Amino acid sequence: MALLIVFVKRWSPVLAPLYAVLEGLFLGGISALIEYNYPGIVLQAVGLTFGVLFSLLLAYKLRLIRVTKNFRMGVVAATGVGALVYLAGFIGQFFGWQIPYIHESGPVGIGFSVVVVVAGMNLVLDFDFIERGHGRAAKYMEWILRLLSKLRSR
Repeated sequence: MALLIVFVKRWSPVLAPLYAVLEGLFLGGISALIEYNYPGIVLQAVGLTFGVLFSLLLAYKLRLIRVTKNFRMGVVAATGVGALVYLAGFIGQFFGWQIPYIHESGPVGIGFSVVVVVAGMNLVLDFDFIERGHGRAAKYMEWILRLLSKLRSR
C-alpha cells in the first residue's frame, strides 16, 4: 500500500488515511503484545521516541547539527546499508540461516543498534527537507491541506 501511495499519487487521498489506520492498528497490536510480555516497555519506548524527536529538533534549530551535502550522502548510505543487512537477514530466514551477532545482546549486537542513530539522523534530514520546502507541497498533496483546514474549522 505504501508503494502505491508513493508511485500512484492520485490514489494517495484514499490510501494514505487507510494506511495510517492500518499501521496504527498493527503497531497498537504489536505494542500490546510486547507490553504484556514486558510491562512498562511501551511507555519507555514512547518516552524515548519523543525525547529523541525534541532533542534533535532543538539541536537542529540551534544549528548544532548542520545538514550538508556530505551529511545527506552519509545518512542515505548508512540507511541503505542497514536496510540491505536487514533484508539479507529476512531473506536468509527463509533458507534457514541468519546473520550472526546482530540480534544478540553482545557488543556486536549493541553496536549494530547504531541503526537507531541513523534513524535519528534521517529525522534531521526530514527537518531540513521541511525547512527547505518553504511551505510548498506538491499539487497531489492538496487533499492533506483540505483535510487539515476542515479539522481546524470545527
